[in-house]
Amino acid sequence: MNEKPNVQTIAQSLYDAFENKQAISPITETYPSLTAEDAYQIQRELTKLHQQQGRQVIGNKIGLTSEGIQKQLHVYEPDFGVMFSDFAFEHGAEIDSKRMIYPRIEAEIAFLLDKDLRGPNVTAADVLAATKAVVPSFEIIDSRIKDWKIKISDTIADNGSHWGMVIGSQISTVERLDFRHVGLVLERDGKVLGTAAGAAVLGHPARSVAWLANKLSGWGEALKAGSIVLSGSLTPAFDLLPGHYKASFGEGLSSVEVNIK
Repeated sequence: MNEKPNVQTIAQSLYDAFENKQAISPITETYPSLTAEDAYQIQRELTKLHQQQGRQVIGNKIGLTSEGIQKQLHVYEPDFGVMFSDFAFEHGAEIDSKRMIYPRIEAEIAFLLDKDLRGPNVTAADVLAATKAVVPSFEIIDSRIKDWKIKISDTIADNGSHWGMVIGSQISTVERLDFRHVGLVLERDGKVLGTAAGAAVLGHPARSVAWLANKLSGWGEALKAGSIVLSGSLTPAFDLLPGHYKASFGEGLSSVEVNIK
């Protein structure tokens, strides 16, 4: 089928799936020619539907930042979505997994901006200069596409498969960190799920944020002062089972914890 996608209709179906916690069939099955550009248009309409419910956009998430996942989805750059105030949680929060469909968890470095970043030609150095602080964080991802059977256009349309974030309680300045070599140990109930280093995110997490600023410039947009940017997962995503999760980063970045029931 080469039917032209109806952006508003698809966005509404994704929004309803989010609200009702009932997954839908892959969009790319119905629209096999759906492009990334089409998918970002759908994402924008989906964002409007969330905003109509009073959900304030507080920043962006960046996904697909590892070479492995890019090869898996046959893409050559990351993707992004937006984050909402209603789904931002503090360190140590308790979250009910029944609010989601089939959630997974990732540990990331969050950038808190105090200057606008407007592309093109934004560099990692520009990102560091525009960053007020960095903080450890979790991203909770959840696909509204049944069984995570996603192609790149599915996940882009579905707001980068974003659900929510948990932000740590201790902030650090960029001068204190060796981003490429900062370590991570991710645990559930004291059992190690994964380990990694900051270089797993495009070689340097600030490069990921620079990519987003340059990508947004294509729409005449910028990353705004005061926004939060999740720079990408250091490890593969893990199924979000009930338990206590802790992501301990290397010296200078502390840790973030969340309880899932």
